Amino acid sequence: MKITAVFLTLIVSVLLQMVVARSAIGGAWRVDLVLVGVVYAAMYWGPAAGILVGTLGGLTQDLLSSGIVGVSGLAKTLIGYATGTFAAQFVVVRPQGRVLVVAAATVVHRVIMVVLYALIDQHWPVVSWSAILGEIVLNGAAAFAAFQATELLPGMISRGRESRRSSIRRRQW
Repeated sequence: MKITAVFLTLIVSVLLQMVVARSAIGGAWRVDLVLVGVVYAAMYWGPAAGILVGTLGGLTQDLLSSGIVGVSGLAKTLIGYATGTFAAQFVVVRPQGRVLVVAAATVVHRVIMVVLYALIDQHWPVVSWSAILGEIVLNGAAAFAAFQATELLPGMISRGRESRRSSIRRRQW
């Protein structure tokens, strides 16, 4: 586990959740970029990274929201561990498979959140299935973009360096 990459994933996902999710969408649709960051870290670096990002990201998200502190932290920790364990057992390299893992994690996360709030508040919160479906789609799109950027960015950078080097050599001759 690369600790700097794990913390960078945590910081980026929390900052994107705070900035992009609230200003660009305006609160009409739900997107959980911290959950996407948890699944991303768990799939790349294993269950320990999933637990770390899940705990810290969920607690940070709880502190910044008006909910009960600890509920999202616990839910994201469980998702990080389960996703990391799943990714350690089954190699998921295709983008469609990774998006399906994020979609399943989104559904399980929402179920855990509803159950925890029901246990704490002693009444079942209202579940909007259309909101859950929208969250699945948005989380899947964000995860697809994150996984594709991770795979394509290093190749693009190295090709850019090589093209600059070859143009410099051509100018010298």
